[in-house]
Amino acid sequence: MEQKTSHSYFVWSAVILGASIVIGTGIVAYDIYKVKALNNVIQVTGSAQKEIASDIVKWRSNFSRTVGPNDLKTGYAQMKSDLDRVMKFLRDNGVKDEEITIQPVTMNQIYSSGNGSYFGKPEYGGGGTLQGYNLIQSVMVESSEVQKITKVAQDSSSLINDGVVFSSNGLEYYYTKLADLKVEMLGEATKNAAERAKRVVESAGGTIGGLRSADMGVLQITPVNSPDVSDYGYYDTSSIEKQITAIVHASFSVQ
Repeated sequence: MEQKTSHSYFVWSAVILGASIVIGTGIVAYDIYKVKALNNVIQVTGSAQKEIASDIVKWRSNFSRTVGPNDLKTGYAQMKSDLDRVMKFLRDNGVKDEEITIQPVTMNQIYSSGNGSYFGKPEYGGGGTLQGYNLIQSVMVESSEVQKITKVAQDSSSLINDGVVFSSNGLEYYYTKLADLKVEMLGEATKNAAERAKRVVESAGGTIGGLRSADMGVLQITPVNSPDVSDYGYYDTSSIEKQITAIVHASFSVQ
């Protein structure tokens, strides 16, 4: 009886061991199949570049006056006269009134103390004596006539010769059709990715299949031939002529 029990034990052990081997083999085979299936995709990066010309310019500037503590009224009258001269200069150079935005005059009190002069009220500066006022007014021109406004800004130093304490804050150039261009650039960058994937796959004896996915990265808008880039995208506003670089991360099936 004991011998029969031992024999049954060994038989069942063999059955269990065999089943385990079969199941284990099936799992390994499934894993290999899954890995192979996942590997039937190639991931590549494509790019596209295009040169554009800015179609909007923004020109920010300001003029100012500094007057004594008893001359505030006179200072505002001078600011009014300066504004008239600035507007005449702009109009004489072809800038339209609807392209001009004028901000209200900003007034800063000037105090003096043992540490010198400063803007602000005495309680913020540790006490002091009122020395006068600084008046400043900002003007912005926004226009689609990029070249013309650039020339006007370059000639604005003539206002100083006319007695206006005028300061130009620089020119900013923008491209307004960027949304439409992104769609075009996405297509070109994806096409470039497909060409790269095809060369890689065919060199290994395979055939590229259809597009699985395409994700567009950030746009780099830089001066022409500039190396400037950023992980968050780059938007240059200092140049009229710009270069747009689009990056696409794409995946294709492999046959």
